[in-house]
Amino acid sequence: MNLESNPKPKRQKLEERISELEKLLVESRKQAGTYLTQLKYARADLDNINKQTQRRVDDSIERAIARTLEGLLPIADELKIASSTLKDCNNVEGLRMIHSKLMKFLESEGVKPIEAVGCPFDPYKHEAITEIETKNYTPGTVAEEIRSGYTYKAKVLRASMVKVARAPSEKKEEKQSV
Repeated sequence: MNLESNPKPKRQKLEERISELEKLLVESRKQAGTYLTQLKYARADLDNINKQTQRRVDDSIERAIARTLEGLLPIADELKIASSTLKDCNNVEGLRMIHSKLMKFLESEGVKPIEAVGCPFDPYKHEAITEIETKNYTPGTVAEEIRSGYTYKAKVLRASMVKVARAPSEKKEEKQSV
């Protein structure tokens, strides 16, 4: 008998080869699935890094804009003071116009004045320099604003400098009635 003419050993070899190839295919699919999962995680990480980087850039730009706007506030204060003290000067109207334009610009950029007088004292928005005794305002409210405060995009750019009301002391009332 000739071995080559017997198809059983060839068939067995082919079946073994098919079995090996099927195992390789299964392993390759597992490896491909692992690589795909890793790729998805890497892509998600990259997207998160891109978003975080963009947020940092945006925050840096916002801080730079806020610093610039904050630097303009003393100029606006000085223009207001100059226009109110120089009543007889010919250039007062020009100063008022410049102050008005500067305030309109600040407002267009998102800078808003902080309401102070008559409002409850808020240490996040107001900087108290003193307390004053008064009957005109309830204790703990702002009675007088010394320097205007401003917010920019819901954050305090500069706190208002204020005087806070307190109730008149009883000792003074007793002295006045005697």
